Amino acid sequence: MDFAFSDSQRHWHDATLRFAREELVAPDSDREAGPLGFCREGYSRCARFGIPGLPVPEEFGGRGQDLPTTVAAMEALGYGCTDSGMIFALNAALWTVTMPIVQFGSEDQKRRYLPGLCDGSLIGANGASEPEAGSDIFAMQTLAERRGDGWVLNGRKTWITAGPVADLFLCFATTDPSRGILGISAFLVGRDAPGLRVVREIPKLGMRSVPMGELAFEDCRLLPGALLGREGRGAAIFNAAMELERGAILASALGTMRRQVERCIQHARTRKQFGQPIGKFQSVSNRIVDMSLRLETSRLMVYRYADLHARGENTAMAASMAKLQVSESFVQNSLDAVRLFGAAGYAEETGLERELRDSVGGVIFSGTNDIQRNLIAQHLLQKAEG
Repeated sequence: MDFAFSDSQRHWHDATLRFAREELVAPDSDREAGPLGFCREGYSRCARFGIPGLPVPEEFGGRGQDLPTTVAAMEALGYGCTDSGMIFALNAALWTVTMPIVQFGSEDQKRRYLPGLCDGSLIGANGASEPEAGSDIFAMQTLAERRGDGWVLNGRKTWITAGPVADLFLCFATTDPSRGILGISAFLVGRDAPGLRVVREIPKLGMRSVPMGELAFEDCRLLPGALLGREGRGAAIFNAAMELERGAILASALGTMRRQVERCIQHARTRKQFGQPIGKFQSVSNRIVDMSLRLETSRLMVYRYADLHARGENTAMAASMAKLQVSESFVQNSLDAVRLFGAAGYAEETGLERELRDSVGGVIFSGTNDIQRNLIAQHLLQKAEG
């Protein structure tokens, strides 16, 4: 594995960093953020720059870049922009809506939806979780029934990132409950579909600059072209989307962690107590060392996943490992940054308490870290048996 950036990766990393610093500004506070607090303009600027379409083929409005290049750009975005909610919305739409359409969509679906997802005129959201189907995702109860040549959906979806502001939903429903996991199908549902209703926005701990919502399907009528892939292939589509999300969605957190380490180093050099910079105290310097080690190991895990994916290798375990390592490291680094800055880190004005709150979501979304450990264990045992 080559640890140096390729020319393409360096170009997109550096260009994205300049763009983020010059054109993206996070709100001073996220305390009152809601649907109207979501920065659609920032999202649109990212789209004009090319971020939501980086790995999408050029013929459908994308930039045709590989996964390692996209990851490099996302890391730079997280370093240069502090609006983690908007960045998370970009990532969620890319990995769980756009890329499934690239991989499983018909030619008509690709030409209908991908250009809008790439240029920002469409924001995508994924609807899989339900009130009684979270970690046990395939226990979903949302039902899709054939009516004429179309479909009718009934059920509820919850914990949907960008749900209250999204334009296009990739939703999963069972078309044949008797077949279990083989009876699940995937559907592309426009926000204006008859019978689709956003029930509520769900307040949450962090990433408040992107809303989370709950959807209700009440005899929601869909045209025949709404089915993504073949009937009964929803589980395969979901698993493919989750693997990409687990492996790549926290690439932006690498940038945030990098910025945290740099801020802590600067603070340790300039903040004086007892007549000397606090970096002279071993408890402080050791904390910065631990933060740096977590950052470097996290970067290796994410870029290793992206490299394996680009080479067409099996990446299921690498994706879970990357998600587990980065999310746990992000929480601990954020907590260490708050502790290193002391009262200033605990206050809103430095932004560190917000980063700590934002980091907690990483141990839950894309499958909780307990689930990731289960998946990794399964892969290790299967490998040993094989």
